[in-house]
Amino acid sequence: MSKQLALGLTLPESTGLESYLPASNQQAVSDLAACAGGTGEPFIYLWGAPQTGKSHLLQAATQLADQAGRSALYIPLDQATQLSPAIFDDLEQLDLICLDVVEGIAGNADWEQALFGLFNRLREREKSLLVAARCSPLNLPIRLPDLVSRLSWGLCYQLHPLNDQDKIQALTVVAARRGLPLSDETARYILRHTQRDMGSLRRLLKRLDQASLEAKRGLTIPFIKAFLEQQADQGFS
Repeated sequence: MSKQLALGLTLPESTGLESYLPASNQQAVSDLAACAGGTGEPFIYLWGAPQTGKSHLLQAATQLADQAGRSALYIPLDQATQLSPAIFDDLEQLDLICLDVVEGIAGNADWEQALFGLFNRLREREKSLLVAARCSPLNLPIRLPDLVSRLSWGLCYQLHPLNDQDKIQALTVVAARRGLPLSDETARYILRHTQRDMGSLRRLLKRLDQASLEAKRGLTIPFIKAFLEQQADQGFS
């Protein structure tokens, strides 16, 4: 079951831990890696605004667990309407469970009770649990008091977004992995003229990679400017 989503979708390779720039989140990343490998704190709660890498880290944890020979499962709870609380049954058989967007089940009595039971079973068997949400456990609209208490156990980290210099570094690293030399000046130009979240920036680099191969040109500012203008004319962001 490792490296698989609950809905049967394979995790993208880009969600490995090596492609996540920790910046000010280094301690959280280090503890998550230890948890995934079975050597650290068995329960970690990550929270933060969108685009801080919560899903990336949870998916990376399943890959790390797999590399360590541990069984793992990633479940995005924003898809709870397509799932059933019964999905938690017997998950204590696995070594690591990663529950993303836990606010997606908040206020649903059946889901809350099922998660409470899963937490207790994992703890009894000394298994690991990673949870991610947009807010801290105390601010989740959970109605089951005992579940609020459980979610407050272990380590709790707020993930902080990348600043502009961090994003420039991330862009150059991602580009280098694609074999694309990218100067800081060019990376700054991209930041000034495109959507600034890392998901959008990664998708843009993928398109630029293909375009540069077809044009047999490097990632210069004039080339990127022309590419972005062409994309805008075609209705792409």
